[in-house]
Amino acid sequence: REKYSSLGKVGLPIGGAGEGGASLVTGACAMASVKVAVRVRPINRREQELDAKFIISMEKNQTQITNLKIPEGGTGDLGRERTKTFTYDFSYFSADPENSNYASQEMVFNNLGIDVLQSAFEGYNACIFAYGQTGSGKSYTMMGNTEDTGLIPRICEGLFKRVNEKTRWNEASFRTEVSYLEIYNERVRDLLRCKSSKTNNLRIREHPKEGPYVEDLSKHLVQNYSDVEELMEGGNINRTTAATEMNDVSSRSHAIFTINFTQAKFDTEMPCETVSKIHLVDLAGSERADATGATSVRLKEGGNINKSLVTLGNVISALADISQDASNPLIKKKQVFVPYRDSVLTWLLKDSLGGNSKTIMIATISPADVNYGETLSTLRYANRAKNIINKPTINEDPNVKLIRELRAEIARLKTLLAQGNQIALLDSPTALSMEEKLQQNEARVQELTKEWTNKWNETQNILKEQTLALRKEGIGVVLDSELPHLIGIDDDLLSTGIILYHLKEGQTHVGREDAAREQDIVLHGLDLESEHCIFEHFNGTVHLIPLDGAQCSINGIQITEATQLNQGIILDISLPFLISDLVYIFYCRFSCTDDTLMRCMYSTCPIQPSLVLFKCV
Repeated sequence: REKYSSLGKVGLPIGGAGEGGASLVTGACAMASVKVAVRVRPINRREQELDAKFIISMEKNQTQITNLKIPEGGTGDLGRERTKTFTYDFSYFSADPENSNYASQEMVFNNLGIDVLQSAFEGYNACIFAYGQTGSGKSYTMMGNTEDTGLIPRICEGLFKRVNEKTRWNEASFRTEVSYLEIYNERVRDLLRCKSSKTNNLRIREHPKEGPYVEDLSKHLVQNYSDVEELMEGGNINRTTAATEMNDVSSRSHAIFTINFTQAKFDTEMPCETVSKIHLVDLAGSERADATGATSVRLKEGGNINKSLVTLGNVISALADISQDASNPLIKKKQVFVPYRDSVLTWLLKDSLGGNSKTIMIATISPADVNYGETLSTLRYANRAKNIINKPTINEDPNVKLIRELRAEIARLKTLLAQGNQIALLDSPTALSMEEKLQQNEARVQELTKEWTNKWNETQNILKEQTLALRKEGIGVVLDSELPHLIGIDDDLLSTGIILYHLKEGQTHVGREDAAREQDIVLHGLDLESEHCIFEHFNGTVHLIPLDGAQCSINGIQITEATQLNQGIILDISLPFLISDLVYIFYCRFSCTDDTLMRCMYSTCPIQPSLVLFKCV
């Protein structure tokens, strides 16, 4: 038998503790053990052409595989059994819709996706990853299709349904950001940026408290499921796929869709803020070159895929050994090295495997006898994974935690003062009197609570801006926006589109797509430099800074140095802009009293004749 360390031919553990039954984990740690599900797909066209036989059966949470090469009632060489039975948290039979035990996408979501959502709203990190050989149904389980969506879309949709319900009753405030990356040939690429941008080899860093993260990975603020759906579709288009002999649309990369979910509320006058990170992972399939017909580029891809999956197998084996040793006090503890950094995949999933996360693994398998070896390896791999014990904790904002601790200290001091117990003062770390200490703590709590409240009020204003809510006013449509912004005006008279660019606090860089550094506003034009100009926005004031050789003009007058911008001016930086900070499109926001007569008049813009300017008189 071909061996890779302690792993099987396709990079899976060839031995599994507890084969034939579930591992028992007792005590509080049972709540943190990795939850494992197995799902079998229908026989596909390729397997039908090979006249493949069905070898998988499922009963409740048990999965049984049959080796048809061993005669019924007999044993194979080395005492191998004809059937092997494994017990998991869930066994999903999705091979035949007519079967009474058929597991639909909805059932998988109700069993697994709801748990992820519950964990997120409780403040825990969560992770779901799908593993199996190529063509076994991983992407279908995680993403699904337009007719039958998978876990990732359903979890995102369910998240916003819950957010809307809680927001309706003012129970809490929420902020949601998403990112989407792929690991292709051991390199990390941002799927939510265009392929031509310099994002094909992002670096991984490790924060001492928050764990591994991808440097410069874009995070996108989303307000509803439609926003997520749009980003997801764009990312899936950018993902690397290719046809192999086993799968016409084989994923050639690992993909990780991450949701950063923050919620804040006041609970009995106490601020509460938690931050949850949800990793939804679609792994590339394990494969053998002879089965997939891989050559050249596909062969290199397959090698890198198997390398990362071998490392994942090593990590799972090491973590399972650690968990088993910890559960048995009679066994002498040994030092076990967990090789997280041996692959990009395992490094990024470090917290999800043995760390601060509630994790679910879905093993997808083929029911055909022609894939017996790969299927058995996957089942053993999943059986090993269920032994892993994670240590999930609620991710609380440190300032909120400090406020809670200070309030507990205030309550203690008040109790001591009420009792007249001055002896406790001797234990105080400072020489301050109890009254002074109490006043300091109360002032600090008030200050921290105010800072926290202001931060969330600012966040809600930003979220309001992100929606740019359109509202009707008569036969017109008004676009509300409170932040300084540019309104793009196309030179093409036949163009009917309007582009609005917000000017963030700090610097906003404007230039071409081929610039050395990524530009915040990407434009195209004959006179446009690769790095054309910078907008600086500080304390409500905006300055335009032309860069070397860049053509910039304000109301038709060319500028060569930093210039403060006012509301309603026309900029020309190869493309004309109308700048505004408190405007609706093309007109100023104003307020008037009952005794103020407001009249409107309009004129043709001298700089851009096709633009009609409004003003109040």
